[in-house]
Amino acid sequence: MSRRFCGGLWEYRSVVLVVLTPLLLLPLPVVCRTKVADCAFVLLLMAVFWVTEVIPLSVTAMIPAVLFPLFGIMKSSEVARVYFKDFHFLLVGVICLATSIEKWGLHRRIALRLVTLVGLDPAWLMLGFMSGCAFLSMWVHNTSAVTMVMPIVEAVIQQVLKAGGAASGEENPALQLDAHSSMQTLLKNPPLISRYSQSHSNMKDQLMCKALSVSIAYSSNIGGIATLPGTSPNLIFSQFIQQIYPECNCINFGNWLLLCLPVSVVMLLLSWIWLHWLFIGSERGAALCTRSRTEREKAAGRAIEEEYRALGPMSSQEVLTQAVFLLLVVLWLTRDPGFMPGWASLFPQYSGFTTDATVALLLGLLLFIVPAHGPSHRFEPMISWQDFQTSMPWGVALLVGGGFALAEGTQVSGLSSWVAELLTPLGDLPVLATVAVACIIVTTVTEVASNAATITIFLPILAALAEAIQVNPLSVLIPTTLCTSFSFLLPASNPPNAVVFAYGHLNTTDMVKAGLGVNLIGLLAVLLAVTTWGVPLFSLDTYPDWAPVLPESNSTAP
Repeated sequence: MSRRFCGGLWEYRSVVLVVLTPLLLLPLPVVCRTKVADCAFVLLLMAVFWVTEVIPLSVTAMIPAVLFPLFGIMKSSEVARVYFKDFHFLLVGVICLATSIEKWGLHRRIALRLVTLVGLDPAWLMLGFMSGCAFLSMWVHNTSAVTMVMPIVEAVIQQVLKAGGAASGEENPALQLDAHSSMQTLLKNPPLISRYSQSHSNMKDQLMCKALSVSIAYSSNIGGIATLPGTSPNLIFSQFIQQIYPECNCINFGNWLLLCLPVSVVMLLLSWIWLHWLFIGSERGAALCTRSRTEREKAAGRAIEEEYRALGPMSSQEVLTQAVFLLLVVLWLTRDPGFMPGWASLFPQYSGFTTDATVALLLGLLLFIVPAHGPSHRFEPMISWQDFQTSMPWGVALLVGGGFALAEGTQVSGLSSWVAELLTPLGDLPVLATVAVACIIVTTVTEVASNAATITIFLPILAALAEAIQVNPLSVLIPTTLCTSFSFLLPASNPPNAVVFAYGHLNTTDMVKAGLGVNLIGLLAVLLAVTTWGVPLFSLDTYPDWAPVLPESNSTAP
């Protein structure tokens, strides 16, 4: 009887957690009766729900719209205005371009071309796929980049397994996946043929398949950190800075690229070396020097050539998408480069009116207007609203809006000031040590929670920490934002990991072993960036005039 009760309780654990969490936190607003305690109740409640995911993340994001007015922290109309920001227009513009890239197959041409440039040796093949996936994830959602590249990788893997003597009597379901396949589809119907193939292939082929698979999952996150629209935490951070520090004008596409592209490149190369050593370069892969190596290279080459030939010549739609993409990047880089006047200076009377979102939205809207075919065909735009809806992450948009509301609530209620005073003693520690600890904490939490939810929770806290110890908030917020994307350990840590894991080449142990090394590489690369070239780029060694000066606070220079 007790076993049945416990089993039923476990089945309804989500309901139990939803009910118990607010009850356990209720003493905060009831006993303290201050706006700070009320906002802390909302923050802790959302943090628990976001980490445990007992209800959908986007539903949790709507809690401030209900509780802030009830607690008297903000009016309902004020909360509603905070939910929609410049971030959402930037996201819409980027998704429009990503939709066109996926619809017309430009992503496959880019990925295959990069692979053919580096060669077909197993090590170079892995670097080629990592480079292609990382490049795509700089401009599209990380999950989309993985679902674009992984079917190509799976085709190569199956050819390698066949060349190594694996049974090939079944069709590979993964090859039926296209760019619009969702993570949920993959998880419900994983392509288990790979597990069958692994049991019939030798160890060196298994190791190569593991290396190729895990490298795709990791490279999508590594590439995403290089640009502001590359991943959700970057965009959330950018909008948070604009919201909390409106006079800070140093975060733009160009400056972020200058700081983070080298980090991404260093991480990609070192992660490639680490994964090669772990799966291919050790004694377990010594057979690479034998005849079988040539057979695998030939098999991989055939698969890639067949995939590339199937694309045919570049279509006019691909050319137009590529032109829009290049124009978007050029306009982003030249809007306000910092070291010289950009094209935004042509409108001095409207200084600060134009942002990266303006450019992205303008070119994104053009894709709904420009015809995909010539006048001899029936009019069809480059992308339709149905195409856009398929790619647009509405849940992420709502999740980020909830984060903006939460950040605004911490400011209005005084919670951020209270946290800043509480953290003031940390000013006695070396700044680099404080930043390193914050990065480690964020990296640990993001393994079990959504990246977007993690950075949303920590941004207000870490901003208060920086103000308390009187260091440039960017010196704390930038590295922790980057580390939020370093969720490499578990299949459930982020959607790209789950998509790759569903193909069946990896087990959890493989991902944990590989992820520990990549996490360490990422942490060291980020700390190197913010202590070297990031210092002159963002003046990280001085406390900026756009940040508030707290009374009786410790002053500590980095």
